[in-house]
Amino acid sequence: MHPASTLYTDRASFRIERSIDVTAAEEIVMGAGVAGAVAPGDTPSLLSRERIVAKPGFNRWLVPPAALAIHLCIGMAYGLSVFWLPLTRALSVGQPAPAACPDMGVMTALFTTTCDWRVSDLITVFSIGIVMLGLSAALFGGWLERAGPRKAGIAAALCWGGGFLIGALGVYIHQLWLVWLGMGLIGGIGLGLGYISPVSTLIKWFPDRRGMATGMAIMGFGGGAMIGSPLADTLIKTFRSPDSVGVWQTLAVMGLGYIVFMLGGAFGYRVPPAGWRPDGWTAPAARSAMIASGHVHLRDAHKTVQFWMIWLVLFLNVSAGIGVLALASPMLQEIFGGALIGQPGTTFSALDGGQKAQVAAIAAGFVGLLSLFNILGRFFWASMSDRIGRKVTYAIFFALGGVLYAAAPWAAGIGSQALFVAIFCVILSMYGGGFATVPAYLADVFGTQFVGAIHGRLLTAWSMAGIVGPFVITKIREAQVAAGVQGADLYGRTMYVLASFLAVGFLCNLLVRPLAQSWFMSDTERAALDVKAGATASGPSGSFGIGHGGFSPGAAVAWAVVGIPIVWGIGITLSKAFILFR
Repeated sequence: MHPASTLYTDRASFRIERSIDVTAAEEIVMGAGVAGAVAPGDTPSLLSRERIVAKPGFNRWLVPPAALAIHLCIGMAYGLSVFWLPLTRALSVGQPAPAACPDMGVMTALFTTTCDWRVSDLITVFSIGIVMLGLSAALFGGWLERAGPRKAGIAAALCWGGGFLIGALGVYIHQLWLVWLGMGLIGGIGLGLGYISPVSTLIKWFPDRRGMATGMAIMGFGGGAMIGSPLADTLIKTFRSPDSVGVWQTLAVMGLGYIVFMLGGAFGYRVPPAGWRPDGWTAPAARSAMIASGHVHLRDAHKTVQFWMIWLVLFLNVSAGIGVLALASPMLQEIFGGALIGQPGTTFSALDGGQKAQVAAIAAGFVGLLSLFNILGRFFWASMSDRIGRKVTYAIFFALGGVLYAAAPWAAGIGSQALFVAIFCVILSMYGGGFATVPAYLADVFGTQFVGAIHGRLLTAWSMAGIVGPFVITKIREAQVAAGVQGADLYGRTMYVLASFLAVGFLCNLLVRPLAQSWFMSDTERAALDVKAGATASGPSGSFGIGHGGFSPGAAVAWAVVGIPIVWGIGITLSKAFILFR
């Protein structure tokens, strides 16, 4: 038998032959494996992946602040609602009534220059953005792995900040289609690229604490609205005048600020050389069958049952949580009504205008508190998953979450505001924790080589959940209202439906099993990819004097740049949340 014929006995053997060919080609083009290898006489560009391979002496704790700088900006996606009410009076500012057009259709709304926009016209921006987040993350995830996080971060900055600038122009000339295009479509692409840009990088820098590392970055996405919403509110009030609601100026200032802040984060990214690991750390594969010792290629990940089980895990967790976020404020107001202002037994519909304003202020504090737990849960649960494992962490999300959703109607029925608020604070912590834990879950199952791109494809679950969750909870509420249901019973059926979502998610999580060895790339194929990326290391694998150390002066400054806005946002959020407990 010809020796070559043995190379086709199975999938792994086929990969070996192909990767040998690729390796030979890469050696001709790139040169044999040295860090940042390039052809003789060439210099890597400032944006190339070769240029950002870390040099000896680099401190890995400089990378999380770079990721936070990007996520704190794109996290304002959760806070865009601060613009909607002012924009409903963009043309009629200072007038006694909006310049509304009866029976205005969508096409009319997109191009009108004489009619004020409706909230329903504006909220579509958020839906477009979330859909584009998932689609762009899936489409550009493979490019990100090849190009590196710096290019992706710069593209995210230009799309997200640029989307705000286009939106400012749309508001200025009163063209809704420009707002949809800028803040929805283009901004949504920036959301996707910015969201996944640090994931693969952080997991490779912190193989010893994968959950904590991704939790630190993705915590920033939850905190973006906590900072951006009060900042936008302050700017709107500053720019407001008899002739302007102050929104286009606010969008322009924030867009420019986001571009600058995100570019700073993008240029702060570094990637470790291939084979790098923290001093004294050994891979935990021997301790857990759920942590893969190999790496699955991007082209194969979506062909596995495990990928789709984790897709459903994320989809069901997010569908339940995002549905609550969408209606958190009206839910509290309609369930407790006058009890929130010391008038138990008075339904929300029976309150006068002044009383409803008081109740709305308390509900705003509730939303702020949920946002804070959403943020803190991302770091807490992701870090906890490093100790107890990702599968166990998600089992807790679904089991405990299902019980809490089912208990919420009971807490509402006995009139316990404190217990009701506490239940949803825990639920939202697990909602955020699900986002932060899933990248590490993917790294455990599929390896780290393509985890950023695989994560990008998985985020299509978020796009789908962003449509399904709010739709389901809204339709059930509408049916209950039409049936004349009020008070504590209004959302009972909704909570039971969401609990059933989590029960299905629990079963999907149980079905996640370690992958068969045939799915993993050969060492030769992986080495070829490292050469192609310019990330090979000189010398034997190890620390190479890179990534060690704690908070150096440079790291302290980097953390202060992102930490000060976070502390400011938490202070604002807590001050509003205290209204709940007066």
